[in-house]
Amino acid sequence: MGIFERYLSVWIFLAILGGIVLGNAFPGLFALVATAEFASVNLAIAVLVWAMVYPMMVGVDPKSLKYVPQQPKGLIITLTVNWLIKPFTMTLLGILFFKIIYANLITAEDASQYLAGLILLGAAPCTAMVFVWSQLTKGDPNYTLVQVSLNDVVMVFAFAPIVAFLLGVSDIVVPWDTLILSVILFIVIPLAAGLITRWVLKSEPKIQAFQSRIKPFSVVGLIATVLILFGLQGPSVTANPMLIGLIAIPILIQSYAIFAFGYGAAYLLNVPHRIAAPCALIGNSNFFELAVAVAISLFGLNSGAALATVVGVLVEVPVMLSLVAFANRTRARFP
Repeated sequence: MGIFERYLSVWIFLAILGGIVLGNAFPGLFALVATAEFASVNLAIAVLVWAMVYPMMVGVDPKSLKYVPQQPKGLIITLTVNWLIKPFTMTLLGILFFKIIYANLITAEDASQYLAGLILLGAAPCTAMVFVWSQLTKGDPNYTLVQVSLNDVVMVFAFAPIVAFLLGVSDIVVPWDTLILSVILFIVIPLAAGLITRWVLKSEPKIQAFQSRIKPFSVVGLIATVLILFGLQGPSVTANPMLIGLIAIPILIQSYAIFAFGYGAAYLLNVPHRIAAPCALIGNSNFFELAVAVAISLFGLNSGAALATVVGVLVEVPVMLSLVAFANRTRARFP
């Protein structure tokens, strides 16, 4: 794991502080960035999100899908957790905390925004960082690639319907045109660009070398996006410093519960650890770049939904590192 990935939470925290400071010092500048929109998509954020997502999509190898029938148990766990469990448990936790437990702490309008952000996080399974977690647990890299590739194919078709359904049952208005546009802009187009890049480069060594060169743009894009978001959110955060912690609590509960389910299922099904650890971690990690981008498109740069997705970024790395440590300590209990 490189220095950017290892200390991602530190960079995010510094970007948050920098955004709050700069937002209070230069509010007009951030307001100008917020107004640069076309078809409900912020242009500055769109560029940054493409910088984040494209390097990941270059790593998606459609040829790996032919190995799907091999070791099906791990794939069944991954798909079940990602698409049949995780989005719904995240929604239920969001409703429990923001609509009931926090009812006297947060306004109903803000609660709906934060709930929407959690729904977007829950419906966006990890695409890139899972390779890091897999490597740290000595997971099977080829099998991890199969899992990620299959997840991305499913995401093209399942993300928008699941998000629309969960937002609808949570009494949040769903702008279908913006949601579909976001899926096309931030999933379909980057995935197509990644596949074209693989076709042009042809050999795997060239593809990996190209990925290594463009990978830093992903982290830079994420940090710049967080800085812009908190430049706009600064006043609300400074007015309620406990807000970040309140949003983080249901995310933390979801993270550890989902891992326990996936890892426990893999243990009961006698899945080898080199497959069990990555399949549990991919179900627990989030494609937060997509969640942030769609939250901004649907609800705006200075929305509570966008803030909630960024809090997900903040807590993910330390949580995942703790789960990696647990998986490594329990390796001997698996085949």
